[in-house]
Amino acid sequence: MKIVVLDGYTENPGDLSWEPMKALGELTIYDRTSVTESPLIAERIGDAEIVVTNKTPISRETIDKCPNLKAIAVFATGYNVVDYEYAKEKMIAVMNVPTYGTQIVGQYAVGLLLEICSHFAHHDQAVREGRWEHNIDWCFWDYPMIELSGKTAGIIGFGRIGQTTGKILKAMNMRVLANDKFESDTGREIAEYVDRETLFRESDVIFLHCPLFPDTEGLINKDNIAKMKDGVILINNSRGGLVAEQDLADALNSGKVYAAGLDVVSTEPIRGDNPLLGAKNCLITPHISWAALAARQRIMDITVDNLRAFIEGHPVNIVNS
Repeated sequence: MKIVVLDGYTENPGDLSWEPMKALGELTIYDRTSVTESPLIAERIGDAEIVVTNKTPISRETIDKCPNLKAIAVFATGYNVVDYEYAKEKMIAVMNVPTYGTQIVGQYAVGLLLEICSHFAHHDQAVREGRWEHNIDWCFWDYPMIELSGKTAGIIGFGRIGQTTGKILKAMNMRVLANDKFESDTGREIAEYVDRETLFRESDVIFLHCPLFPDTEGLINKDNIAKMKDGVILINNSRGGLVAEQDLADALNSGKVYAAGLDVVSTEPIRGDNPLLGAKNCLITPHISWAALAARQRIMDITVDNLRAFIEGHPVNIVNS
């Protein structure tokens, strides 16, 4: 069985082992392949039966050029980089990693909020520049220090990750509201389910933990921002397309939205003309919520299990069956 990994470096920059995957067949690993459509993708897949990708797209055109292809494994939960419907027509299985980062993504979301509330990095740098040493008062701060206890957090998307975030916020004595198509008893133990209108109106902080679907694309737009409290904080480490970026930038610059903590944007890597780069109080990190070693090890382990199960004839985690 020939297996090709198209963009292995992000998943494994050298701190994980490829040996378990090598044991499954003839393995070829490329650190990087184009993250946009390119003839190089099909060229590298060649006559392989299985291809593994993270962000390198597998399009209809690529699939047509690779007649030996039987399975596509994605080093992620999201699989929109693959034309999975066309793969289904061609009887090609598409496999994902459904759960690997629940804890770390929830932790990261709250970390973005804490940085906004206290500006740790800024004040650390100020101390190192000598501002504390030479300050006429015994302490100083350059931003408002925000206490979260007693405030209301709204979470849109209350699956595993949303509930993990909610548990942390509840432990910080925050009131937690949740909005999700599917309500659960475990969710009710953490949060009060409400409609989106109520969540927008009552939340001091809004977290996005929902998938990117047609009904959630551009969910954070000028109309919905107008329904929010003045000075609301937005946290998004789910999908960049959930936000109408110019609308959010305008709201940040006007002060309607006090701050945003983002780990995702609409086009990744970010483009230099993204309006959020120049917006006030906008913290942006390069889509790394998932990147802790422990989480990446789980991705590797589950992907190897996916490949092994497929090769042995009892496939699992198929998203286009």
